Amino acid sequence: MSDFLSADAASNSGSSPSTNNDPQTADISAMAGENTNPEPRRELGEAPLRVVETAFLASTASLIWLVNYYFPLGPLLRVFFPIPIALVYLRWGHRAAWMTALVSGLLLSVLMGPTRSILYVIPFGIMGVALGGLWRRKASWSLSISVGALIGTVGFFFRFWLLSALVGQDLWVYVTAQVTEIVEWVFVKLGWLSVPSLNTIGAIAAGMILVNNIVYLFVVHLVALLLLDRLGNPIPRPPRWVQLLIDYEE
Repeated sequence: MSDFLSADAASNSGSSPSTNNDPQTADISAMAGENTNPEPRRELGEAPLRVVETAFLASTASLIWLVNYYFPLGPLLRVFFPIPIALVYLRWGHRAAWMTALVSGLLLSVLMGPTRSILYVIPFGIMGVALGGLWRRKASWSLSISVGALIGTVGFFFRFWLLSALVGQDLWVYVTAQVTEIVEWVFVKLGWLSVPSLNTIGAIAAGMILVNNIVYLFVVHLVALLLLDRLGNPIPRPPRWVQLLIDYEE
């Protein structure tokens, strides 16, 4: 009888509530640990910031274009046209950058009309997205300047085509006339008696537009290098000769 009571007491002590609830407590603790994961909360906190920054930089890009259109300050504001959209790409990726370009176009369409808004989106909106993508992928300056210059050249010809369609005249004729005068003056200075053909004039004009866009993109890179570094979103480092030229220290 005493042996039976001893065995019963041992079994009762082994099946105490604290022992039986240990696996359940561990499961509850594990579930609580899953619920306290900070990653979803961080994503939820980043979503409003992404929307606010996208809207702010889209309005900034639109304001720069608007001020430069009505109060042109030469090339001072032009170098900032693609930078806000490129900054959005560096911070939030391609989807936010395309959204910024689209919102900028819509704002300018309301403020200035569809025609002027299209002239911003093509090429500067697309250029900002392209530059942001190349800078985020650490592309070299030669590649990003070349791609940006090609986009700017295509945008220049698109602008001439659109304005020519709106006014009903071929505005390219005026460009070729100006280039012809410059080429003839150079030929006279060099002592050449030949007269350049129309195709040669067109090729020279296209080359001058491309060179102008290359110089423009180089200046945009310099401004982005100095500005975005201070904003905590640096672009790829320039070539060594550029660092020596502007006395830039990393």
